[in-house]
Amino acid sequence: MQPLDSMRKTEEFSEIYRDLETRESPEILTTILDAQERGLASLKPIIPAIAAAADAAANLLREHPAGRLVYAGAGTSARLGVQDGVELVPTFGWPEERLAYLIAGGPAALTRTAEGAEDNVDQAMADARTLKLCAGDVCIALSASGVTPYAITASNAARTAGALTIGIANNPDTPLLFSVDHAILLESGPEPVGGSTRMTAGTAQKVALNLFSTLTMIRLGRVYRGMMVDVIPSNAKLRKRAVRIVVDGADTDENTARAALDTTDYHVKPAILVARGYSLDDARSLLETHHGDLHAVLAAQGNA
Repeated sequence: MQPLDSMRKTEEFSEIYRDLETRESPEILTTILDAQERGLASLKPIIPAIAAAADAAANLLREHPAGRLVYAGAGTSARLGVQDGVELVPTFGWPEERLAYLIAGGPAALTRTAEGAEDNVDQAMADARTLKLCAGDVCIALSASGVTPYAITASNAARTAGALTIGIANNPDTPLLFSVDHAILLESGPEPVGGSTRMTAGTAQKVALNLFSTLTMIRLGRVYRGMMVDVIPSNAKLRKRAVRIVVDGADTDENTARAALDTTDYHVKPAILVARGYSLDDARSLLETHHGDLHAVLAAQGNA
């Protein structure tokens, strides 16, 4: 039987790169960039799979107001998952309590290597128990190889708990992809530096996460007219952006937008409604009725 590693494209030593270190510096960088572009190209055929996963996640999270997005992985994959989750808070106003992470080696592994931790199945089980995974959760497990024991065990624990499971891997016919509700295969191919999946595979995973989480947030009503209407304006730059969003979203002037934001304590969605002439109580009530979806509120009022 062929050794397992030889069947994984991400572990192959490609002939294309055998003389990589002997080339001129611009050619080396061009070669690496070409590999990144190949990784990105692997996303095009699986757009329907990413869309199906995001739609399912949004539906579940809408039905379960306490449901969480849970990212699971080891090494680069874990770091990419944490980056994606953390950025949902300021960008889309996603509550921090609705995010959780299963990281091989624990939080310390985000800033220093813990390569052996990816094989620790017992720790994965213990970490999953600590999170108290449930049917309202969505678990996104990432593994370039598709065979990382920690990621697979964490994902299986989530599925046993009734959570929706999504697997992202860069090799076909791997255990992670067989064990989830939604399998996302990124066939990014061999790495310019053999096995260094922080490169092409990591780039493909990062973009896949961008697509998945952004579509999930859109389906949860956290985008209106292409704007981040749940933005948390925690600094001067974001407060200015909030004003611009209300100006655009309410088709109003800057003074009216600022006044509306002051009324709503700088919550953008109700501020758009207040700037359009609604009372604060009506704005809040309408948003609650329509699960926070501003487009749905305005459509129901004939003003979308």
